[in-house]
Amino acid sequence: MVGKYKVITLCGSTRFKDEFLAAQKKLTLEGNIVISVGLFGHSGDEEVWTEGTKEMLDDMHKRKIDMADEIFVINVNGYIGSSTKSEIEYAEKTGKAVRYLEEKL
Repeated sequence: MVGKYKVITLCGSTRFKDEFLAAQKKLTLEGNIVISVGLFGHSGDEEVWTEGTKEMLDDMHKRKIDMADEIFVINVNGYIGSSTKSEIEYAEKTGKAVRYLEEKL
């Protein structure tokens, strides 16, 4: 918490850019501080794929999870890729709550 505001880090495949933006808006309007991804590699931000950048961004996202009270997983149609799975495992290991856009089956 920062003041009275819960801090939530968004996790999920960057192919779901529209869903990230919608979740960020919804959670912000609900009174949360929302931390999102910096680039959408699967939605056109080609810089992600330059040497060393994806690894840096993956590590940076774990630091964003460190700053959060919980993570919110953007799992459209149940999709959770390997990077997101790693982030969920990290969040659970560090005692963060994990919520999902779509209920897991």
